[in-house]
Amino acid sequence: MDRSQKTDAVAALNATFNEVGVVVITRNLGMTVAQTTALRVKMREAGASFKVSKNSLAKLAIADTDYAGIADSLTGPVALATSVDPVAAAKIAVEFAKTNDKLEIVGGAMGTQILNADGIKALASMPSLDELRAKLIGLVQAPATKIAQVVTAPSAKLARVFGAYAAKEAA
Repeated sequence: MDRSQKTDAVAALNATFNEVGVVVITRNLGMTVAQTTALRVKMREAGASFKVSKNSLAKLAIADTDYAGIADSLTGPVALATSVDPVAAAKIAVEFAKTNDKLEIVGGAMGTQILNADGIKALASMPSLDELRAKLIGLVQAPATKIAQVVTAPSAKLARVFGAYAAKEAA
């Protein structure tokens, strides 16, 4: 990798760090290409990304960001899982680490808040942004449905009464 490629890599990583909501640091303990690809596909489906980068370049990229505190954790064979949704990357990384002993959760950060491995696991147990939106829509929609049922109930009863009188008169 020549100097211009390194500069481009640092700029790309810096742009990523400036727009994401969470960074999860994982340690790769001999994962195969197929396992890494499977993890990347899961991350992509959840709106997250999983990148292996040189530690020295990652440390340069996080220097001016909220994630500067994770620089000490960037040692050894690490990869970075990132997502705008503060839960997505953590959730996928933790789920994958449960089924694959070659991926270890080291720690990470959510903005300026530095998290250890237990913090990332706790973050992964929270509902994602999409799940929270669905719950909120359900909560907002439920009263409206009940109001519509209450408003239409008297007219439905009245229609049944008129229908019964009509049937009685016809008989």
